[in-house]
Amino acid sequence: MTPDPASSHDIRPAPQPLQGLRVVEFTHMVMGPACGMVLADLGADVVKIEPIEGDRTRHLLGSGAGFFPMFNRNKKSIALDLRSADGTEIARRLCAKADVVAENFKPGTMAKYGLDYPGLSAGNPRLIYVSLKGFLPGPYDNRTALDEVVQMMGGLAYMTGRPGDPLRAGTSINDIMGGMFGAIGALGALVQRGITGRGMEVQGALFENNVFLVAQHMLQYAITGKAAEPMPNRISAWAVYDVFTVRGGEQIFLAAVSDGQWKVLCQALGFEDLLADPAYATNNDRVRQRPRLLPTLRERLAAWSAAELSSIFERHGLPFAPIRRPEELFDDPHLLATGGLAEIRLADGPRAGEAAPAPLCPITLDGARLGVRMDPPRMGEHTTELLRELGYTDGDIAALKSRHVVA
Repeated sequence: MTPDPASSHDIRPAPQPLQGLRVVEFTHMVMGPACGMVLADLGADVVKIEPIEGDRTRHLLGSGAGFFPMFNRNKKSIALDLRSADGTEIARRLCAKADVVAENFKPGTMAKYGLDYPGLSAGNPRLIYVSLKGFLPGPYDNRTALDEVVQMMGGLAYMTGRPGDPLRAGTSINDIMGGMFGAIGALGALVQRGITGRGMEVQGALFENNVFLVAQHMLQYAITGKAAEPMPNRISAWAVYDVFTVRGGEQIFLAAVSDGQWKVLCQALGFEDLLADPAYATNNDRVRQRPRLLPTLRERLAAWSAAELSSIFERHGLPFAPIRRPEELFDDPHLLATGGLAEIRLADGPRAGEAAPAPLCPITLDGARLGVRMDPPRMGEHTTELLRELGYTDGDIAALKSRHVVA
């Protein structure tokens, strides 16, 4: 891993359209923090309210180890015991000055503390309240949901795995996209507030996000009357659109999605006999002949290395992709050259205090990437600063800390 931090820091800073906007988030895991991170990257002043013992994702192992550092940059942290009256009062005072509040706890949790939308909007009618759940209100809304749960019940695992072997997608896709949709809803509500002067509640959910992702397959059935096959077993829309094992056992994805690209591919690789075969004249012809065409291509392409095929396909403008593992992206020349990675300081774990590169939001504003203004915070790093902002004296803060109301 040899990323050059200068590659991201030498690029001029992006505009911060949400600068001056205060966001208070009661979030954990991925969906809620992802929503707050998008708003924070756009310039909002985001305050993360953590439980007194800290966000549990700070110390997850395995596939959860990257959750906190990835989705909590550009935020301030205050640790509160919401089970105490003083802790709840601090939270309410923070929310009274907020433009946006975001939360992703079980239904009823925020109401228990008077921190739900009705409880907060009565004193702050301009408030935008983003509530992210497993399900939108309805028959399922009290079920416990996880990304994997909704992938299984929402058709995505069926579409990803091979027949009879449902498989979750290789990332927290509904959590991340659910957070993004929550941020989109907040931005829309802020525009509306600029017109009406009043806030509103925005609701988002994992299950509905998942259904949106598989909607193309639902509509495929509605249009054709044929159920969509799992992706590994589907009838492809294009004949050449697959992973090929080539010399040395390497793998590469190659595609030709038009008749013009098929012609270029055959000419570039010396497959004029395939180009001349009338059975392969059009893309639909080639799709029908896939059982015969793909074995032929696999046999012929096995003579090339992945690097040779990459060079040929890139030179001729054909779609291709090496098969990469996530850790290899730290050295991706495009990400390094365009500032797609930015250095953060890790707040927790065995490498706390050390630097690591993290991917930025995949957009530019005015030609610039949205950067890292603040590292992922240590637990309660900004507690004192935020309490002083609310008017608490140093003596008040010391007393609150001694009673473990704040940390």
